[in-house]
Amino acid sequence: MGNVEKYTTMQTTIIQHLTQLEETKKIKILLACETGSRAWGFPSPDSDYDVRFIYKHHRDWYLQLETPKDDITQMKDEGLIDLSGWDLRKALLLLKKSNISLLERLQSPMIYYAEPTFLEKIQPLAAQHYSRIAALYHYLSMAKNTIAQWNTLQPLKLKSLFYALRAAVACQWILEKDNMPPIFFPKMLTSLGIPTHITSTIETLINLKATKNEDYWHQWEAELYQFMSAILQKAEKEASKLPSAKGKKQSLTTFFIETIS
Repeated sequence: MGNVEKYTTMQTTIIQHLTQLEETKKIKILLACETGSRAWGFPSPDSDYDVRFIYKHHRDWYLQLETPKDDITQMKDEGLIDLSGWDLRKALLLLKKSNISLLERLQSPMIYYAEPTFLEKIQPLAAQHYSRIAALYHYLSMAKNTIAQWNTLQPLKLKSLFYALRAAVACQWILEKDNMPPIFFPKMLTSLGIPTHITSTIETLINLKATKNEDYWHQWEAELYQFMSAILQKAEKEASKLPSAKGKKQSLTTFFIETIS
């Protein structure tokens, strides 16, 4: 089965699971998309499907005195499909804080379902509430925490290398550009002034990763480590100079009321 055919089959299965969730949980899904390595552009043959969704309840559900459970998490098909969703109110409160996980899924290239006009209306709000300083600290922490787990000069999991690479390149994007880093890693690579020999090495590794399972251990890449280290050092020095978000809370409140009405 080819990759396209396999994806189409999984897409059908995922939509079936989401439809069942709507029925059993009495919710309405507004957006369902892929995140993780598949959406980032460097999946392995055995990568799972990280399905993330935003949903809403009927209007009266939001009139309870205590805040009910506002997320849903389920594993399907022996762990191959990871379903995780946030209620609309929770998602908007996270957007107010410029939550990067939410901002990423709002630009996922793999959409399983989107309520008509939902993305069209929420994406401008995402741009308004995007905070460069919050984003930089997010990716800086992700890169540093990943690299801290490595045994320097020893082989490491290729999956781990890509987690750090993507986070480091996102830091460079944030330092140089006003808009959000693309979720699709190859787009970041081609849109920044990264030396050709570095992008060539990374592209070769993306092709390699497409043939290796996630437990594959790769040789130490000293040049890529130096490349990432230089970006992270610069990010630590310049982080505090970056602006925060300019979005207003009232715009999120208005969108929330309109969406649940």
